[in-house]
Amino acid sequence: MTIGPDERFETAPDAGDGRRKKPKRRSRHARNGLVIFLSWMFSLALIAVIGAGFLLYWGQQQFDGRGPLEADATYLVQRGAGVANIADGLERAGIVSNARVFEYGVRLNKGGPDLKAGEYAFAPGASMRDVLDTLRSGNSILHAVTIPEGWTVQQIYARLAGDQVLEGDMPAMVAEGSLLPETYRFTRGMTRAQMVDQMKDAQSKLVQEIWDGRQDGLPVRDIGEFVTLASIVEKETGIASERPHVASVFVNRLRDGMRLQSDPTIIYGIWGGAGKPANEPIRQSHIAGETPYNTYVIRGLPPGPIANPGRASLEAVAHPLDTRDLYFVADGTGGHAFAATLNEHNANVRRYRQIERDAAAARAQTPADPAATPTP
Repeated sequence: MTIGPDERFETAPDAGDGRRKKPKRRSRHARNGLVIFLSWMFSLALIAVIGAGFLLYWGQQQFDGRGPLEADATYLVQRGAGVANIADGLERAGIVSNARVFEYGVRLNKGGPDLKAGEYAFAPGASMRDVLDTLRSGNSILHAVTIPEGWTVQQIYARLAGDQVLEGDMPAMVAEGSLLPETYRFTRGMTRAQMVDQMKDAQSKLVQEIWDGRQDGLPVRDIGEFVTLASIVEKETGIASERPHVASVFVNRLRDGMRLQSDPTIIYGIWGGAGKPANEPIRQSHIAGETPYNTYVIRGLPPGPIANPGRASLEAVAHPLDTRDLYFVADGTGGHAFAATLNEHNANVRRYRQIERDAAAARAQTPADPAATPTP
């Protein structure tokens, strides 16, 4: 059988009605829609990638570029503040130009957990990266308050209440002698109550340490009497090198059953923690006045400290000089003359009174300063 030209290829199966079925083809419209959609998605993704890259580049430029500060500035990071809160505060303070850029920059640098509370200083033009490095460093601004040795609790509270950096109200008055006098450094945000607690803890630890290392045989029954005696030594002399000698006098008197006869105890018994008014002398009526603190009247130690002693006075009482001295009086040079007998002491007193008379005579003979004389 001869195959004709048109019969060389397979034909579609018969549909049963004598007609051949043709294969279905995807419409040109459908093909065009899918291509357009895929093209659109690709373009959108490309635009997104380019946009993200541009945004990342812009953000990095913002993060590392010069900041908006034109002058030195400080900012306080509160305890427990989150990254977003810190970023908002820095923008409001004009330290960073964009809070969100700073926030994302911190997170990308994994610096969130490292931001430390405190008050920080920033230089003009500081970049966001500089700000982040500063907050990570923890090198916050330290303020200081100095408490002189021998101040009473009332005097210390007045200083803390007047400090412009400390925050909050003063707590209830603590016991006399329970605060350690020294210079305390702190960051802005510390409260007055926290400062008092810190001073109490420091004094408690110091007193216990020195008490534990004291020499044997001291005439004090407990740590409370130890602090009380140290407070009297503190108020009797401002010369550190003299304190062990002054302590030896009081230790000897306690051992011999003598009254301590300390003028600062008279003052505390009358005026308390406020101290003696500057223009008020100690009178004979004060010396004879019966108060629980007046060691001219009572025997032994008063019922509690008369001030807050520092380390030197505590150490002096824990390790007094080995002397037989029972008396001391001012020597006219800022220090004291010590004596083991009453006769020696009376001679020292006469010498001191002569020094006072000579000084008064010299002042009387000194001509008045013309500049201080009012012009008629």
